[in-house]
Amino acid sequence: MSTVLSHPAADQASAVEDHREDSKGADHRALRFLTAGSVDDGKSTLIGRLLFDSRAILADQLDMLERKAAGAPLDLSLLTDGLEAEREQGITIDVAYRYFATKQRKFIIADAPGHEQYTRNMITAAAGSDAAVVLVDITKIDCSASPLRLLPQTRRHALLAHMLRVPSIVFAVNKIDALEQPQAAYETVRDALLAFAREAGMEVAAVVPVSALRGDNIMQPLDAHWYRGPSLLQVLESLPTTQEGVHGELMLPVQYVARGHGEGGGNDGDAGTGHQPRTLWGRIAHGRVRAGASVQVFPSGERAVVSALRRAGSPVDAAEAGQSVGLVLDRQLDVSRGDWIGTPDTLLPAQRFGATLAWLDTEPAVIGRKYQVRHGNRWVAARIVSICHRLDVQTLQPTDAHELAVNDIGRVVVELQQPLPLQPFASNRVAGALIVVDPSSHRTSGALLVTSIR
Repeated sequence: MSTVLSHPAADQASAVEDHREDSKGADHRALRFLTAGSVDDGKSTLIGRLLFDSRAILADQLDMLERKAAGAPLDLSLLTDGLEAEREQGITIDVAYRYFATKQRKFIIADAPGHEQYTRNMITAAAGSDAAVVLVDITKIDCSASPLRLLPQTRRHALLAHMLRVPSIVFAVNKIDALEQPQAAYETVRDALLAFAREAGMEVAAVVPVSALRGDNIMQPLDAHWYRGPSLLQVLESLPTTQEGVHGELMLPVQYVARGHGEGGGNDGDAGTGHQPRTLWGRIAHGRVRAGASVQVFPSGERAVVSALRRAGSPVDAAEAGQSVGLVLDRQLDVSRGDWIGTPDTLLPAQRFGATLAWLDTEPAVIGRKYQVRHGNRWVAARIVSICHRLDVQTLQPTDAHELAVNDIGRVVVELQQPLPLQPFASNRVAGALIVVDPSSHRTSGALLVTSIR
């Protein structure tokens, strides 16, 4: 669990040494993180700086940057803004994924758009991330104001990352080099960020001052008497990766059913009888499974015993949450894509539930309208029974609402046409999340995070 950093002058004085000590037992698996924040906060430039300083760009990419610069400083944002419209407008529209590595760790970066109209893309990137780096452009903030007001997208993106259970949230206070008195401004903004985090019930892994353009405090610690904390890269190297619960009941959404043991089918069965066992493939959402374990299929309720397990085409004895696995059952059952496999008597049907809804469509969410929702690999019709309230991202207080507009976050009650094996999102990110789609336009309209099951 991450911890909130309070006052760098005291608490971060030994952070670099703590980082060196902690790294001995750190999680060295590849870290998936996204950059988020408001428009022009420097997200693409930050990623470009990480790629450039870690030597993760190709020679032809470097030549392209130098030709476009024509003697001026390199525009590192071009390394991630790949769409023509992005380069023309100087903004990020779609999520761009990039990869780099240091001696300590590998990283997968998702550069999320800052514009409100592309918030859905940010949610897509956050759903599979281990950490979120929320950039804060300190030049856009009036540090003399009382109270200090953070940008709405800074608050919204941080809240969404928190709601989507991104384990580690890092605030990177960018463009610190543009200020004449950076210490006072940074400390004021840092205190405002931590106060916002406390009010939202959000834990913060770090608040670091950076200059993505110059590279200050990105790879190497900042050379300043007023900051003795770790660099952004040192923070990222020490963060844990996400791991769903491997203990407890099994939950596996079936994604694909193959004839035979192989992923692509094939006759692996008994040549004498012509029997071809079916392999039920999916990514385990919770718990673990072993050969010989009893399981139950949802929604049929049929039970069976796991006679064999396969991973990446090879037989294995066991598998756990986060791993893709193929199950062979001891008897033939009617199982198809969208079904769930779990520990007997644990996949309980639910048809009405309370949820947090992040609305992404220009058409507002209204009570009574029917939508299509996707849970795991199953599509079901649903309707919003009631809208309890809308969250004010500035005050973090609930307000009365009869509909939710684009980028609103609210609490709703949803009723399904068919029951599903739901779990609260706080305990299971797969079984507790649903995507909302407009059945007429086929647009992705919202994201539902289950809070209670009724």
